Amino acid sequence: MSTHVQAELLQVQNFVNGEWRHSTSAEALEISKPATAEPLARVPLSGGAEVDEAVRAASAAWPAWRETPPGERIQYIFKLKQLMEEHFEEIARTITIENGKTLVEARGELRRGVENVEVACGIPLMMQGYNLENISRGIDEIMYRHPIGVVAAITPFNFPAMIPFWYLPYAIATGNCFILKPSERVPLTMQKIFQLIHKINLPKGVITLVNGGKPAVDALLDHPDVRAISFVGSTPVARYIYSRAAERGKRVQCQGGAKNYAVILPDADMSAATQIVGESAFGCAGQRCLALSVGVTVGSAQKGFREAVSEFAAHLKTGNGLEDGTQMGPVITPYSKERIENIIDRAVTSGAKAVKDGRGYKAVRHENGNFLAPTVLDEVPVGSDIPQTEIFGPVLSLVHADTLEHAIELLSKSAYGNAASLFTTNGAHARRFRHEAPAGNIGINIGVPAPVAYFPFSGWKESFFGDLHGQGRDAIEFYTDKKVVIERWS
Repeated sequence: MSTHVQAELLQVQNFVNGEWRHSTSAEALEISKPATAEPLARVPLSGGAEVDEAVRAASAAWPAWRETPPGERIQYIFKLKQLMEEHFEEIARTITIENGKTLVEARGELRRGVENVEVACGIPLMMQGYNLENISRGIDEIMYRHPIGVVAAITPFNFPAMIPFWYLPYAIATGNCFILKPSERVPLTMQKIFQLIHKINLPKGVITLVNGGKPAVDALLDHPDVRAISFVGSTPVARYIYSRAAERGKRVQCQGGAKNYAVILPDADMSAATQIVGESAFGCAGQRCLALSVGVTVGSAQKGFREAVSEFAAHLKTGNGLEDGTQMGPVITPYSKERIENIIDRAVTSGAKAVKDGRGYKAVRHENGNFLAPTVLDEVPVGSDIPQTEIFGPVLSLVHADTLEHAIELLSKSAYGNAASLFTTNGAHARRFRHEAPAGNIGINIGVPAPVAYFPFSGWKESFFGDLHGQGRDAIEFYTDKKVVIERWS
């Protein structure tokens, strides 16, 4: 890389104790635009000393912040909501530039983030406790909620705006001080949003941004003053973070990987099912934890759906997400592209048929981008590892089942339990699937069963480690301690 190009790279900063700071770390990661491979930014890999400084600043801010009335705390959140609306297009464009998803997808992601900000503004109601007079004669009992202290979130590359807001607004609204460690692959969205946070004049130390890799993560997991950890990412890393943080007595919620099944019954509206499954499998280039990645056709649905979804995939326009008409963008890195293509190679070697093969795709004017076209694998051997592997790319695997019972049995064998969807016009089939499918987020004629902010973002089996999820009432429970007071007055 030339000196001229290096000089123009954006320099990512940390936000600590209410001010922007250049990292003192000598280590940094240079990232590129997924669609064009152009150099984009230099991201510092902050170390343990910088994390400790950030935690100490947050700890110093907490006593005053916890005493700030909830009605006053949410005024800052109202201001943040307004600023996010005013800068909505600018933030969405940043998401597309650094992540690669289309501008339409970026807007949808950001809207879900703003939705969580709106819900957190209801903290004066949601954080209320309860009481009962005369549990015994002259004795009353009261339950209060108290903030727990300094909390942290470690978030992934695939939703750089939405996922941090599963945590940030609830954490500070309930009276905690919050530290964010975003993915080092997509730091710029949070640089933009923290510029807005800086403008709302929160007390110093209430919200902190630290960029880094594994050393920064480990420092947060080990720090005695960090009370709770939230994480979204792969299952191996989720398991690691959950075990290490829990061992140190922290409250932990870790969203892991996924392998989501779509069951298509013969009575389904095949046109609608094709559109919905296709958009779920290939939207965001398949890089979302709710993407449908295995299509289970039941009985006579097999042939019609295979042909229809292959046709759908063939006509998706893949390219730069900033360009009008683009329906699918690139994957995040050249390594991701290579890894996904290797999985497709392995699937074909094991007996699957690539009825729509996206390997080797080159986008017009962006030949160096991290592009694959949508891929449909048919006749995937049920006994192979492909139906169990989280590909995290634009690949839909097709398997066949004889009955709904057989289909539920197939998806029950998955180690994951993030989401599952059924396509049918039969209410009895829908009810049975809803009841028996072993996943935390269920879609009935829905391809991306993403809970709105009033509900928890669920997950079962190896898709989630912990008890309380992000969003909604679970967020209030996660970020507060309950204190029960029993009183007698003569």
